[in-house]
Amino acid sequence: MAQVSMTVRMDSQLKQSFDALCSEFGMSANAAMNVFAKAVVKTRSIPFEISAKEEDTSMDGLEAFKQIRRMAEAGMLPDLTLDEINEEIRLSREERAARERSKA
Repeated sequence: MAQVSMTVRMDSQLKQSFDALCSEFGMSANAAMNVFAKAVVKTRSIPFEISAKEEDTSMDGLEAFKQIRRMAEAGMLPDLTLDEINEEIRLSREERAARERSKA
């Protein structure tokens, strides 16, 4: 499947906060937007809430993944397969590695 670009405009402070939170979840903002878009298309609605406690921003990527996995096992997430979520995380990690290589 061909991939295309999409531009999303948002306030710079919001972007910075979103990027930081996505990083805590162990994924890029791009991967998070892809997970969101796939869920919206599958459910034809805004199907879920992603949240983090404001006072507890210390959750690392592994703990965030475990939390999402528990939610999926409990049927609290839309019909995204674990494979689809893992693919988004894999792509996010590849993007991060490519950015780090380009900085070197």
